Amino acid sequence: MLKEAVKKKLHEGTVIPAHPLALTEERKLDETGQRALTRYYIDAGVGGIAVGVHTTQFEIRDPEFNLYQKVLSIALEETQRANVPDDFIMVAGICGPTEQAVAEASFSKEAGYDLGLLSMGGLNHLSENELLERAEKVAEIIPVFGFYLQPAVGGRIFSYEFWERFAAIPNVYAIKIAPFDRYCSIDVVRAVCNSPRNEEIALYTGNDDNIINDLVTTFEFNVGNQTVEKKIVGGLLGHWSVWTKRVVETFEEVKKVRDKDAIPKKLLTLGQQITDANAAIFDSRNSFKGSIAGINEILARQGLLQGNWCLVDREVLSPGQAEELDRVYASYPHLHDDEFVKANLSKWLAK
Repeated sequence: MLKEAVKKKLHEGTVIPAHPLALTEERKLDETGQRALTRYYIDAGVGGIAVGVHTTQFEIRDPEFNLYQKVLSIALEETQRANVPDDFIMVAGICGPTEQAVAEASFSKEAGYDLGLLSMGGLNHLSENELLERAEKVAEIIPVFGFYLQPAVGGRIFSYEFWERFAAIPNVYAIKIAPFDRYCSIDVVRAVCNSPRNEEIALYTGNDDNIINDLVTTFEFNVGNQTVEKKIVGGLLGHWSVWTKRVVETFEEVKKVRDKDAIPKKLLTLGQQITDANAAIFDSRNSFKGSIAGINEILARQGLLQGNWCLVDREVLSPGQAEELDRVYASYPHLHDDEFVKANLSKWLAK
């Protein structure tokens, strides 16, 4: 069961950044940097963190690195050290075949994580029925945060019926919608609205290309003889792992207006600017090949990471991506939180 304080915060909606991985130039864990990142997110005012997810690099599970348990444990230690509130949401990334997913769910639950973000990436050989059976087994262990991952980074397209059945799993409490596709995103919302568990499931955007629009939209569907409304109440986003202080401030602006009849024009314009910045950070022009390196590059420029290195050699900035990052940095100075980082960096990097 999900503890009540976390459930309440989850449904109110909050900022949950996907936690990156801090490495040395030798591609070894930089524990000081890893702790600094968690401290940064906490001080920025986030409502939770997601660790061991795509942004943390799936390769942390590979035997040659064996960092999954270590990285999840460091994040927990830092939240305990910071004495975060009871409603701070700890999300553990869970992936792989059923046996692996069950093992990761067991470790995460025992360690103290609240929910498991269940990725279905890299499992294209499994049928929808088999993936649902896998989700049920994980849900027997830990409350589940579903995850619709875009195909460009290892996800796949699912049927409406898949999400209808996924929403019926008793221990599913949230779904991250991240197919980067409006049609697919609507499938998830409609499936949840049609589910008897509608009010039990919080929807979060993972559509880094459409963050603001997702957060200010009220969805409506006819269910039986009544109209059911549903909002995407928060975000669990790789994009939110950078410039996070400004992210929290923007989210507070969104919360003030999302129930009003009119959304301010400047907020929608800001959404377009965020999408443009995301195109550079996530390397959309190269099918997102440089997405993790792009996140790490921003954090390295701020001094939070030693460099933009990833565990595997193929994860690097694409040609021209650094110049695109220069462009969005210059174009949108109001999006970054460099001054906040500069003022606190020495504290976060302290042992």
